[in-house]
Amino acid sequence: MKALQKTLALAVILGLFSIPAAVASTSTNADKDDQPHMQAALEALKQAKTHLEQASHDKAGHRAAALKAVDEAIRHTEMGIKAGAGNAEKHEHDKDHDHDKK
Repeated sequence: MKALQKTLALAVILGLFSIPAAVASTSTNADKDDQPHMQAALEALKQAKTHLEQASHDKAGHRAAALKAVDEAIRHTEMGIKAGAGNAEKHEHDKDHDHDKK
C-alpha cells in the first residue's frame, strides 16, 4: 500500500510541475533532447504507470484513480515538450527577422 501511495504522490507531483516547466522553457533548439528534465519526468511517469498497472487489486478505486492521474500527467508532459519545442522554433524565427530589420 505504501508503494502505491509513493507512486501516486510521484505522479501527482510530476504532473503538477510538468506544465510550469514547459511554460518556463527557454530552449533555443526544437530538439526534444534539449528538454532533459521534461524527458526525465516523462520517463518517470511511464515507469509509474507500469508499476500501477502491475499492482494487484484496485485498492478501493485508488489504483484506477492513480492510473488516470498518471495518464493525464503523461499527456500534459508530452504537450509541454511539444510547446517547448514550438517556443524554441518561434524564438529562432523571431531572431532571424530581427536581423532583417537592420
